[in-house]
Amino acid sequence: MKSNLISAALITAISLGLSGCVLNVGDHESSKSHDYWEVQQEKNRTSLTQLSLGMTFEQVQIIMGTADFSEAFVSQNNAQSDKEQVKVLFYRTQWAKGDGKTTKDECTPIVFKNNELIGWGDAAYKQI
Repeated sequence: MKSNLISAALITAISLGLSGCVLNVGDHESSKSHDYWEVQQEKNRTSLTQLSLGMTFEQVQIIMGTADFSEAFVSQNNAQSDKEQVKVLFYRTQWAKGDGKTTKDECTPIVFKNNELIGWGDAAYKQI
């Protein structure tokens, strides 16, 4: 009987010790997600250096991957009655605030007109 009591106490102590390990694993995972956005920002900044004006939308997407945000619209050129398709892709490239969410102010815009890359950065975005 005494050995059964000791065995039960030992199993209880081991179980409590192991349950603490599960909590630590969860904490470790959250630090990995924090590292992810830093790695992604660096990758995006490096990829921007590979862009050239005149590239197609598809060529840029191959280099840059999936955008964090996107916008698209058709603009009417009053002087010529031509319509231009405008697309803007936003990629996270800098940290602004530690709220865990990516916002446009943390991104670099990449601007296309009629499927052709016309520029990137704030100056290009302000021109459209």
